[in-house]
Amino acid sequence: MGRYIQANCRLCRTEKTKLFLKGDRCRSDKCPIHRKKNAPGRGPKVRMRKVSNYGVQLREKQKLKRSYGMLEKQFKIFFDKANKMKGITGENLFALLERRLDNMVYRMHFANSRKQARQIVTHGHVLVNKKRVSIPSYLVKESDEIEIIEKSKNMTVVKEGLKQFTSTGVMPWLEVDPDKVWGKVMAIPRRNDITDMRDINEQLIVELYSK
Repeated sequence: MGRYIQANCRLCRTEKTKLFLKGDRCRSDKCPIHRKKNAPGRGPKVRMRKVSNYGVQLREKQKLKRSYGMLEKQFKIFFDKANKMKGITGENLFALLERRLDNMVYRMHFANSRKQARQIVTHGHVLVNKKRVSIPSYLVKESDEIEIIEKSKNMTVVKEGLKQFTSTGVMPWLEVDPDKVWGKVMAIPRRNDITDMRDINEQLIVELYSK
């Protein structure tokens, strides 16, 4: 599967907002988005031109897709799945994205970013209900238990991630025991529960894919 290999900070500058692709390092005032106000690429006159409705919808989709570290093909698969579910498509999409195993590992502070979490999962360091799962897009369910395998609990990346647990805690739909490097999905989050994504207008994404 293809993956993005260029500078993550260029993506944040393109979307004109922090996507926290480098985890807690993005909270620093040294983040390039503070020093370079303009988007990367062509001259400022081109970048400042009026954006069409399609452009607004596209930027919203790109922000969400890049926040979760996904490429277009996989993101579209998730959207199509959300569209077939009962309920509001945009809210369904958020619920599916949050249920991804790599996202849950990140939310439980077993990694500092979703990119790190994806590597931890891919390299076989994660158990779901005592069974090893190495697929980042695996969808967890309510009551599923997630933990780092015993021999990997002392990895530097895991310890660094858990430092944030003491300062920020976890989302209300999760339960985490940092000493055991173990967590449990207490509920599937609703759209309003995902507070760090409040600036995303999912309806624009629905409109984009409905054309």
